[in-house]
Amino acid sequence: MTPARPGRERGLVRPYVVTEGRAHPTRTTLDMVTLVTAVNDLPLHGLSPEKRRVMELCRGGALSVAEVAGHLCLAMSVTKVLLSDLIDSGHVLARPAVPKAQLPDAQLLQEVLDGLRSRF
Repeated sequence: MTPARPGRERGLVRPYVVTEGRAHPTRTTLDMVTLVTAVNDLPLHGLSPEKRRVMELCRGGALSVAEVAGHLCLAMSVTKVLLSDLIDSGHVLARPAVPKAQLPDAQLLQEVLDGLRSRF
């Protein structure tokens, strides 16, 4: 028999308890690649064990929402609720991931290539 995955032994009620009964985060701007970082100078008293774990994870540097969910073995929706609570309390800062650079216009590249060829 294969061992149970971490988080599977928690039961069906666990996500409800972790999110204090909420199904949706207070922020809709969090997606899988949003980067979160802990604010180090705030006290951790009063935080749930899961929120304390998020703070421990994010103190080492920026992590994506997906990475936090993976480390906590929690569903993405549950992780977003936890992170939005921590953002609202000022314990965590969030920023969008760096967007991909836009490729230059093909016409511009052709003009540069033609200009280089004319010089050599």
